[in-house]
Amino acid sequence: MTNLTEKGRGIRDMFQNIAPRYDLLNRVLSMGIDRRWRTFAVSQLQIPEGGRVLDIATGTGDVALTIAARTPDSVRIVGEDFTQGMLLFGREKIAASSYAHRIELVNAPCEAIPHPSDMFDGITIAFGIRNVVDRVAGLREMCRVLRPGRRAVVLEFSTPRNTLFRAVYLFYFRHLLPAIGGLFSRRSAYQYLPDSVLEFPSRETFRTMMLDSGFSDVIYYDLTGGIVTVYVGTK
Repeated sequence: MTNLTEKGRGIRDMFQNIAPRYDLLNRVLSMGIDRRWRTFAVSQLQIPEGGRVLDIATGTGDVALTIAARTPDSVRIVGEDFTQGMLLFGREKIAASSYAHRIELVNAPCEAIPHPSDMFDGITIAFGIRNVVDRVAGLREMCRVLRPGRRAVVLEFSTPRNTLFRAVYLFYFRHLLPAIGGLFSRRSAYQYLPDSVLEFPSRETFRTMMLDSGFSDVIYYDLTGGIVTVYVGTK
């Protein structure tokens, strides 16, 4: 795996530490809505029979398993993550599923995808682009390994546009979420989450980043009042 920056190593080590409780806290902190977000994101792919899909920042494999459930048996999926601890839990989940023969897990960062150009018929990254230190490099790598005419789908946290809902959401995000996360795992990791979301570019700025990285026809959809946004770009 390519050498990480000091910031990249810090993010990797943080996810390594929270891996054992990661799935539980995803369900608790999102009240189960995260499943619907992932399902919508995967529905934006257009994967042919016998196609290949790359799920970047696959974590414990939730999106990879969703892709497998929504595509023909001939479709193969590669789940990629730069945190070994996440992949260890992902391997257990995938092995216990009926899709183990279709999913391969790889340890690698988004900025250095270890696959040939024009290899995949679809790419997903859910709640991961925010943690990529060099986002432009990561987006360019995603575009490189995607086949022409195929789609990349990015699911990421946003901040609601409605003033009242935004205020309620930010109070939960800044104060309640770190406290709840700290009861089950490392509070610092769940303090990092709102900090990183608030630092993330605006919807239009990120759309422009995707366009500048080689994608075209980039559109986005706000879900659950703008808590998350799904970006879809075509190579």
